[in-house]
Amino acid sequence: MARLTSDFWVRAYLTRLRLADIPAFVVSKGDATAGAVLIKLNTLDGNAVLHQRSVDLMTGARSWVVLAEGPEAEVDASVARQRGFDPDLWVIEVEDRAGRHLLDEDGLA
Repeated sequence: MARLTSDFWVRAYLTRLRLADIPAFVVSKGDATAGAVLIKLNTLDGNAVLHQRSVDLMTGARSWVVLAEGPEAEVDASVARQRGFDPDLWVIEVEDRAGRHLLDEDGLA
């Protein structure tokens, strides 16, 4: 199976969110072909959850794991640290009071 570019994946993800009426936007545009992607879920109550894609080295299976959660300022600090390590990083912010991010849907891991 061909590997999707980061840019293509981000556009497809934003389209799925838009179709579900979930506001989202690109906070930081990374490398179009190989940049890692972080998803910040802002629940609009002062809290947030930061998701990072993880790959199981034994099976190659991909999933989304929580990198940070709690007060939005702390999650933003975690994003800033990650950007310090990886300037090619994409950051997508999803805003949903119900906590929807769609990352558990088929094709998004």
